[in-house]
Amino acid sequence: MTAQSLMYPMRSHMVAATSPPAANSRPPRRRRKDARPSELTAAALQLFVEKGFAGTRLDDVAACAGVSKGTLYLYFSGKEALFKAVIEDGMVAVLAAAEQHLADYQGSAAGLLSQLLLGWWEQIGRTPMAGVTKLMISEASNFPELAQYYHDHVITRGRALLRAAIQRGISRGEFRRVDVDAAIDVIIAPLLLLAISRFSVHLRGQEVTAEAYLAAHCDLLVNGLRDTETGPHQQTIEGSACG
Repeated sequence: MTAQSLMYPMRSHMVAATSPPAANSRPPRRRRKDARPSELTAAALQLFVEKGFAGTRLDDVAACAGVSKGTLYLYFSGKEALFKAVIEDGMVAVLAAAEQHLADYQGSAAGLLSQLLLGWWEQIGRTPMAGVTKLMISEASNFPELAQYYHDHVITRGRALLRAAIQRGISRGEFRRVDVDAAIDVIIAPLLLLAISRFSVHLRGQEVTAEAYLAAHCDLLVNGLRDTETGPHQQTIEGSACG
């Protein structure tokens, strides 16, 4: 069952008591109707990032998606519900997949940690969803309910993933004992800077590519965490995992 199927209740469909349509008649536009929620969340994401949450109007979202405002209300009760749907579709689904990957992963903790970071960049950081991070930083104080929702559904789960990877490394003797929560803050901060810099001119120097930036971050991170007494020295993470 997909995230969308949980979020959008099924609507009843009337069965027409008429003869089958002629061969040259157009097929029903059921695909278009099924696609509307995702089209609306895509339009909402674009406008939220461009105008902010307060500056985005539902009329503009509907127009951007090519539907009427009445159609929008068939799927979402208001702007807050639309924002939560953006988070569910774009971030929560990615976190759920990462949680499953963590449960199935059999390799080293260093490899797991690097995969989590690179996976975040590929599926969120380099996509339009990264704009939500900047949005929450700038508008969280004005919309505490949405900020709490974001914290509970994104931040808490993301930190839990990193905590599990670090604690796995410590328990296996790969990583030295550290203050795990403090380490998570240090891990996340450069990623947030990288994501926010995509929407802020000259916030970060352009001499280094995002890929090189992430490779350096992963290398410094894992070599900083490694247990120098029991773990082997790693110049790179899992060979070319961050390359």
